[in-house]
Amino acid sequence: MTAAAPGAAVRAAAARLVHGVLDRGRSLKAGLQPALWAIDDPRDRALLEAMAFQALRWRGPYEHALSQWLARPLPARHRVIHALLLVGLAQRVAMRLPDHASVSATAEAARTLGAPGMVGLVNALLRRAGREPLPEAPQPWARASHPRWLFDRLGQDWPRQRADILDANNAPAPMWLRVNRLRGDRESVLVALAEAGVEAVPDALHPDAVRLETAVPVTRLPGFEQGRLSVQDIAAQSMAPLLAPQPGERVLDACAAPGGKTAHLLEQAGDGLELLALDADAGRLARLASTLARLGLATGVTTRHADAVAVEAWWDGRPFDAILLDAPCSATGVIRRQPDVKWHRSAADVEALTQVQARLLDALWPLLRPGGRLLYATCSVLRAENHDQVAAFLARTPDATDTTPPAPWSAGAGPGCQRLPGEGGGDGFFHAMLVKSTRR
Repeated sequence: MTAAAPGAAVRAAAARLVHGVLDRGRSLKAGLQPALWAIDDPRDRALLEAMAFQALRWRGPYEHALSQWLARPLPARHRVIHALLLVGLAQRVAMRLPDHASVSATAEAARTLGAPGMVGLVNALLRRAGREPLPEAPQPWARASHPRWLFDRLGQDWPRQRADILDANNAPAPMWLRVNRLRGDRESVLVALAEAGVEAVPDALHPDAVRLETAVPVTRLPGFEQGRLSVQDIAAQSMAPLLAPQPGERVLDACAAPGGKTAHLLEQAGDGLELLALDADAGRLARLASTLARLGLATGVTTRHADAVAVEAWWDGRPFDAILLDAPCSATGVIRRQPDVKWHRSAADVEALTQVQARLLDALWPLLRPGGRLLYATCSVLRAENHDQVAAFLARTPDATDTTPPAPWSAGAGPGCQRLPGEGGGDGFFHAMLVKSTRR
């Protein structure tokens, strides 16, 4: 085994991961975990994650460079080598790693991937990337590393903010923690983090939130296994306080998995909340159960594997005081955390999702008592899923009123509140508080 083999192995793993995302439609999040578990050295785990993220974030400019520098596209049997080249360019351009790492070890990875004949080509292309700048793509969407449909849609929905959204999507996100107020307070958590060498700051607007500029494995977070902490973006942390569940209330979390908002509702209300958590995905529902068990909340909620739209299959006829509808969406607000979303979503997907969202709103509204409240939320930045979706619901639902409180980052016209990626350090997120009339 050559001296470069260890470095080659982690680069080969990154290439397989990127290949799975781009050519086989796999989720980056789902593929990343087993890839990380297979690596012992924490430095190599961090390197693998960084290479995969940067290759997917900046795929657009890298693909254009390869189209100019390769005499012809690589054959289908070498698509994993194409992914390796993206990983190599990410190291050279975005990560600025030294030559011996970004060139030699990456070229050797071609051998690890079963293509020894491609070692020279990989070496030559990556050395060229060190000598000269990448050729600039003529298309603005390629330069911004977004698919054209999404680039155009952002321009339609957010003409003044599009450039900032594109930049935010291509930037790393901070790591946000939520303190479980039932098992401690934020001040003691901050002390424990400092003693563990983890730099953290409290958020001024959210009393349960702690921000880490540099992400760390949860194994380094004191109190995580004991249920004192959860990892949750600040935008998502805003939902439970908005719904403000009270002891004695009956609450529905209609699309609950993987359970972050479910747990936060229980932490907010303390004892006495009657919470029903549904999800149509049995695997994700199992993750919810695991999350609640870690946080010591497993006895405070009833979980059920069910499609929320199929009300007759799960509802007992008793109305709810409050409903959280964290609806299935395009996830275009969390691209900085999930760069594969850019390459997996399509305009047709958005159209299908808006129909699902409308069905959920119409199905769940009758389950709410007069005077009750429904919080509609998505991690999308597209008006069709957010402002327009809620406006259409209000137009066909006479007993519904938008009572969304103002927020400093509320963008765009229409009902609800839109947070764009990066605002307040959070992900792109939309919410609308809808209240049911008490008039008959």
